[in-house]
Amino acid sequence: MRFLVAVDAEGLACVFGEPGRSLNDSRDLDFAREEATRETNAVARGLFGAGAQEVVVWDNHNGSLNLRYDEIEKRCRILAGVGEVRRMSTVDQGYAGLILLGYHAMEGTIDAVLAHSFSSVTYQYLKVNGREVGEMAIDGAIAGTAGVPVVMVASDRAGCAEAKEFFPWAALVETKQGLGRNMALSRSPAHVQAELEATAGEAVAALDTMRPFTFSSPVTYEVRYQRADAAESRSRTDRRFRRVDAFTVVARGSSVCDFF
Repeated sequence: MRFLVAVDAEGLACVFGEPGRSLNDSRDLDFAREEATRETNAVARGLFGAGAQEVVVWDNHNGSLNLRYDEIEKRCRILAGVGEVRRMSTVDQGYAGLILLGYHAMEGTIDAVLAHSFSSVTYQYLKVNGREVGEMAIDGAIAGTAGVPVVMVASDRAGCAEAKEFFPWAALVETKQGLGRNMALSRSPAHVQAELEATAGEAVAALDTMRPFTFSSPVTYEVRYQRADAAESRSRTDRRFRRVDAFTVVARGSSVCDFF
């Protein structure tokens, strides 16, 4: 069995960021990198302990290059860096499941820590087939087109609720309860790491209950930008998109993989 662990950062234990800043511009970044590495290792231990033959860690926060690679569990392989021709480029290489670790809720979610959809300064929302989506649904659907189910998600309370809407079969680990964009009541990192290891093993044992997540085809992909000039540029430089109002563009494709 092979598993892909997709690692973001905003949904980790005790990661809060600072008001008016992205996580990468905050004093919290160094801790987030360390905690992402520790939580990754906890998941990897759980997967290997449950019989996984290979675990690939995809470092995907803010364009990659976040984890402390020399501290990653030695049995893992690491997918990192920039230059992918498409998002999650190895997902069609025979994985039994995808784990979304440290993910966050979509833009506009109330009391969700550092909520955004790829970029809080760029997008107001993203929709697929009329349904508002964030990074969890997009990455889950990309994996789903390759027949790979999301088997586990770790996020704050709002992120776990979002994950349950899209992947009701997946195992969930709640890392913290958001009290605002930059405040939360967090569980201790050590407690979260222990639960991640145990839950990863449970997810492997429950593989036969998991199923791939996809959107019905063809898909309608709608993007609402924060700025009108961004919508104008998208519609003029990518002929797939038509502009429906000052801030919004829409396109159709066979799957979300056409756009990511």
